[in-house]
Amino acid sequence: MFSINPFAELSSSISPSIMQTYVIVMVALVVGGTLFDIVHKKSAKYFFNNWRKSKEIGTQDVGAGEMLSIAVKTAIVDVATTNEICNMRRRIAHLLTMYGFIAYVAATVCMVFTYATPGAATPAIVPQAWHIGALMVSLGGYWFWFFIRVDVHAEGNTPFRFVQADIFIVSLMVSTTLALAWSYLQSTGNAWTTVVLGAYLLVTTILFVSIPWSKFSHMFFKPAAAMEKRMSKANGSNSNLPEPADKPATLGDTRRQTNNY
Repeated sequence: MFSINPFAELSSSISPSIMQTYVIVMVALVVGGTLFDIVHKKSAKYFFNNWRKSKEIGTQDVGAGEMLSIAVKTAIVDVATTNEICNMRRRIAHLLTMYGFIAYVAATVCMVFTYATPGAATPAIVPQAWHIGALMVSLGGYWFWFFIRVDVHAEGNTPFRFVQADIFIVSLMVSTTLALAWSYLQSTGNAWTTVVLGAYLLVTTILFVSIPWSKFSHMFFKPAAAMEKRMSKANGSNSNLPEPADKPATLGDTRRQTNNY
């Protein structure tokens, strides 16, 4: 199962061009949904205004070299390792989901556009990356959903409570779960393969169609926010906030788990 390209097997009933068109449409939905979200919520306007205000009230000039250093630190510390997440369990769940999603998407594109027919020998590492990536997303997603979410862990709400903001994480982890189920059923020749494939495509479509109403686009906003925060500290404006206290309160920090129920 882990070394089989499920899309190559699927090409016997669905043309590779149809699969490729579907992927292109999903990419277009990501771009269009993110742009709509930016315009609707005025996120870009907010960041640019905040950046300009930070430069105006800043007490120090930030040179090109320092700006490059800040960009590198943002990419490594805030994006690649999500260092801003203090809770280690939450950070691990986030990293599992993030890197799993990257591997899963990259392997999907590779298999659909390069090895979409049985005649094209797929390197074993590509379907392995696809399956492992889907497993990582599922593991990180379900761990977060049932055990780490604030309204579940700290507030005692049921893990089955669902609100609009949860569309992204729920559709993502259900999509990867169905992907794994479809791959397994396909490898065993099970009669339910087509049904699960249909469910997989439906949930995946919901994942990308719902971008304007979910938190999907936050993955693009957070690096910009982290960069702006570091720039405000470097130029002395500190986002127009007072300097941190010498002894910050311990309420809610990593030294004390919050269970308010």
